[in-house]
Amino acid sequence: MRYALLLNNPEPTDVGITEEDMEPARAAFDAYAKSLEEAGVLLSVDILQPVASSTTLTLRNGSLQIQDGPFADTKEKLNGVFVLDVPDLDAALAWAEKCPAAQYGVIEIRPSALFFADGQWQSTS
Repeated sequence: MRYALLLNNPEPTDVGITEEDMEPARAAFDAYAKSLEEAGVLLSVDILQPVASSTTLTLRNGSLQIQDGPFADTKEKLNGVFVLDVPDLDAALAWAEKCPAAQYGVIEIRPSALFFADGQWQSTS
């Protein structure tokens, strides 16, 4: 079963964390990603750039609207996504618990419904 671990937390600059402060976090995430890979459950990881670099697009009633920044201004922001292939929710929860972001943010664990691979949509069920 495919699960996305959606990492939501304040951005470092929002809480006064410096580049120097980030080094232990980077090392922790490196070790975490390698442990997922070694276990054979890691499908992909994307750690996102700061929300200030985002662009939001909507197409409502035929009207295209593009704006700089996120859709919603919230304290916690989507900062990364780990996609795992594990047997069940319990296994996804066990991996999420080991994620460094669990110590300072919120991890949403969401099962995938569909994914695109090898030129076609595939169901996870």
